[in-house]
Amino acid sequence: MLERAKEVTRNGRYTYIEYARYADDLVILVDGYRRWNWLKDAAWRRLVEELAKLDVQLNHDKTRRLDLSQGGAFSFLGFDFRRAKTRRGVWGARYTPRMKARTAILQRLKDVFRRYRSQPIDRVIALINPILRGWVGYFRVGHSSRCFGYVQDWVEKKIRRHLMRAR
Repeated sequence: MLERAKEVTRNGRYTYIEYARYADDLVILVDGYRRWNWLKDAAWRRLVEELAKLDVQLNHDKTRRLDLSQGGAFSFLGFDFRRAKTRRGVWGARYTPRMKARTAILQRLKDVFRRYRSQPIDRVIALINPILRGWVGYFRVGHSSRCFGYVQDWVEKKIRRHLMRAR
């Protein structure tokens, strides 16, 4: 249904409706021009109709309709999405890792540092490198450099403390 809507509203290489789906999560994005306001309501009605045919209930506590141009923001798959100006001064989407994701990685690393407190630093680094590599690999898209800098500073501080304790 969403693919058909995307093809019907396509104008050359530009699409005015886009969607992203993962498991039971779905985000429908509609172009922000006033000309496409009807498309927002039509897509919503059509989605509700199609889900009713499949006998699937929407979770109304988690379901939201928002306008990013009015300062709205949403989270999807560990990222926070909001509208912001780019370096060129053009409005665009800005997506950063959620604070919850950063807290989770720091907690995992803290557990490793705590569990291997008396071990040589080489072993600790060998344990935390795959964790960090996987986390950075997932969150490398978007605008993650500030979050990466925070995690890097935190890890370096923990390694320095580990070395000082070993001394």
